[in-house]
Amino acid sequence: MQEISAKEVQQRLEAGEQLNLIDVREVHEVEAGHIPNILHIPLGLLGFRQNELDKNKQYIMVCRSGGRSAQATQYLQSHGFNVMNMAGGMLEWEGKIE
Repeated sequence: MQEISAKEVQQRLEAGEQLNLIDVREVHEVEAGHIPNILHIPLGLLGFRQNELDKNKQYIMVCRSGGRSAQATQYLQSHGFNVMNMAGGMLEWEGKIE
């Protein structure tokens, strides 16, 4: 499984790079604070909503600590998607939040 650090995600966003971030936390967690411009798909709905994703794009999966996003990364990889897990999740995030 490919991983990327929260710091690297933050640096790439601050450099103006367009990243496809998917937050797999629950609604109340995302409402409490999330990285700007994420796509919110709760882990439990990922199987139902994977058709919204483009296999030609790379996605970075985000959760609170990196566990659920690791599950999501493995699931999407097994279905042919180009995905990375943001290691450490929002607990490691030091960038802007909404």
